[in-house]
Amino acid sequence: MTAPVSEKKTTLRRSLSVWQAVGISVALMAPSMAANINPQGTAGLVGRATPLAFFLAAVAVLLIAYVFVRLCQYYRHAGSVYVFAGATLGARAGAVAGLGLMGTYVFYALVTASAAGIFGSSFLDIIGVWNHQPAWAGFLVGAVALGLSLFFAVVPARRATSILLSVEGITVALILVIAVVVLVRMLGGSAPNDAHFTMSVFSVPSGTPVSDLGLGIVFGLLSFAGFEAAATLGEEAEQPQRDIPRAILGTAIFGGVYFTVVTAIEMMAFKPDAAGVKAFIASPALMGDLGTSYVGSWVGDLITLGAAVSAFGCCLACVVGASRLLFAIVRDAVPGHPLGRTGSNATPAIAAIVVTVVVALIALVCAVLFHAEVFDTFLWSGTIGTLILLVAYVLATVGCIKLIWVDKKMDVPGWQIVIPLLALVMLGYTIWRNVLPYPASGQPAFWFPIVAFGWVILVAVVMFAAPGLAKRLTAGLRALDDAG
Repeated sequence: MTAPVSEKKTTLRRSLSVWQAVGISVALMAPSMAANINPQGTAGLVGRATPLAFFLAAVAVLLIAYVFVRLCQYYRHAGSVYVFAGATLGARAGAVAGLGLMGTYVFYALVTASAAGIFGSSFLDIIGVWNHQPAWAGFLVGAVALGLSLFFAVVPARRATSILLSVEGITVALILVIAVVVLVRMLGGSAPNDAHFTMSVFSVPSGTPVSDLGLGIVFGLLSFAGFEAAATLGEEAEQPQRDIPRAILGTAIFGGVYFTVVTAIEMMAFKPDAAGVKAFIASPALMGDLGTSYVGSWVGDLITLGAAVSAFGCCLACVVGASRLLFAIVRDAVPGHPLGRTGSNATPAIAAIVVTVVVALIALVCAVLFHAEVFDTFLWSGTIGTLILLVAYVLATVGCIKLIWVDKKMDVPGWQIVIPLLALVMLGYTIWRNVLPYPASGQPAFWFPIVAFGWVILVAVVMFAAPGLAKRLTAGLRALDDAG
């Protein structure tokens, strides 16, 4: 009698369609939020060529997407990179990759909760509900967003992913409508400030170093982070080896087209000259400013609200992804542990609670010990989470190469090895450009690589110091590999 109960408590329910899997990846990528605040960082480096940098970043993301597509075609598991690296490179590598990606999702949950707090408190001020806000207003609104994310993370995933698709779909649609209006007016010669359509936004200004373009590509690449989140739903999709790869590849392609086109329209509308680029960089919300200029002031308010909703959806996706990774790893490492069980809704509720508490504690440490404001937690956590993410991508890519071309467990044309090799080159360059030159001591950025790589090193040390734990992980992964 006990065996079926145990099995039930450690098994996720297969109920998700390909579109619901897309919801997780799109929400975690948060295209509507990213389109408003991410391009400014690239513009500070390459000026008018920001759309070109985003296009090249899209090409790089497609290389990584190939890796995840191939791995998801072979494995169906809630562990994502934990399985991809662990089943191919060994349990220790799997634990480093899985706990690394879990760390990324935890930090990204704080990033997006902070963003929800920033945009949400701003919207409350705009509509007159909460004026003269104290400095902690953004933290309070962000805490509400985090609490709601926990609630929706523990209900059946079908409802959660439906919500993600709805909220992100509405905000993306609003941005696309504004983009079309802006483009039509530029083509028709009636755009404000004499802005017009020009392909110069895809050319690099003279005198711009190639290294700056490379760093600009890095900023574009970070906008796509999270496209692989559907890989954590391998045990909940109705046809995982078909639907999960489609969701990952579809999200990567959508993101590439969306970011390239929208960023190009934004840069054209601000004008690709020195003054226009300066205004572009200074904009707090690119599409919000364009909506106000090209349609009406009320559009800017809607964009602010849409950005807050998008941030909430992304926060929910982060909590969902992190909780499933924690669930998958503990289920193999410590059979019977509460973190490796599902609740009455067939979701890892306890794991979701733990993830949420950790996110709240990180925010508290930043605010109390480092006197951070809500925008600081947004920037700091985003940088740390991305550095960890790149390490997980590297391990998954190496695992893909071993699975296909060393172990020969999939029938794939030999020439395609070029794709993951190019992905490794791109990932290595991205890490290098994010770490060097190393920030000076006394700056918050000094701690970013320490926290990110410190977490990765800590996990690796524990795995090598606890051979019994690694052995249990290996047994679970071997059984999974045999079933694949």
